[in-house]
Amino acid sequence: MINYDNKRFSPVNNTDNSETSEETIFHYFQQGTIVTAYYRGGNIKKGHLIGIVDSKGNIDMRYHQVNTNGQLMTGECKSTPEILNNGKIRLHEKWTWTSGDQSSGESVIEEI
Repeated sequence: MINYDNKRFSPVNNTDNSETSEETIFHYFQQGTIVTAYYRGGNIKKGHLIGIVDSKGNIDMRYHQVNTNGQLMTGECKSTPEILNNGKIRLHEKWTWTSGDQSSGESVIEEI
């Protein structure tokens, strides 16, 4: 199993309906199969996520965040890991807003 504890990630690719940007930093923690993270930066004042990781490192998560417009936004995401040649983790994410326009999108974040 991939261990996400104390790993930091930053977006490298997003669909246009994402609120994250390369200025957004995610700080992940893991206890057993439970993954949590705090994040902020760019258009995000503060965000949190919680998820369950499986034996292959896939994460099924829910997130909530307050953006720079003062809006509370929520969503769900499925992340699939890729281990890069340098040993760092890249997460391929498919997500859906459960607030706002309820649109879907994709992001890629990489360990920094």
